[in-house]
Amino acid sequence: MKQSFPQLPAQVPVRGTPFSRSIFKKLYLAQGWQFDGDFPDLPKAVAIISPHTSNYDGLYGFLAMLGLGISVTVFGKDSLFNTPLKGLLKWMGVIPVKRDTPQGLTKQIIDVIQSKDKIWIALAPEGTRKSPEHIRSGFWHIAKGANIPIVMFALDYKNKAIHCLGVVHPTDNYEHDLEMILRHYQGKFYPKNMQRLAKPLKKLL
Repeated sequence: MKQSFPQLPAQVPVRGTPFSRSIFKKLYLAQGWQFDGDFPDLPKAVAIISPHTSNYDGLYGFLAMLGLGISVTVFGKDSLFNTPLKGLLKWMGVIPVKRDTPQGLTKQIIDVIQSKDKIWIALAPEGTRKSPEHIRSGFWHIAKGANIPIVMFALDYKNKAIHCLGVVHPTDNYEHDLEMILRHYQGKFYPKNMQRLAKPLKKLL
């Protein structure tokens, strides 16, 4: 399969410089990996990437993100920002949240999204690398509450590719939307560790 790597569309939030993007793109492609699919031109989105079965998922995702030059926001416990990791976390785009507040984590994230002109939130919907029984619904509640689309990405270790699977706009029915999302993933992913694959994804293989 020929190696490929997209250019970011105009509305997507960006980070880095042409030089840094070139370096990380070369590092990503040097692993023998490629990027497949059309990148949606959206200023705001919840980006989900599956499957999540290995720490290598983060490595390939991180190299691809920096190679693309996309500014992606993730959320971490506020206590992490009281450690020596604070500077690194800020550089990576991590925003602190309090998990024990009355309004809840989802509301905090929605408030952040609504305060920005451009923002992409990145989440692993399985929530763990240890073969979860269910796909967690947090990503859907965030997208629904903020009235923004979900962009789907799949890790494919068999073909050494990250696939962009397109966009889903949340309806009022999570189960319906999850079924539609899983249909997009069918035949487009392959995990690093099969034994850790989430049960709903195992049914698609």
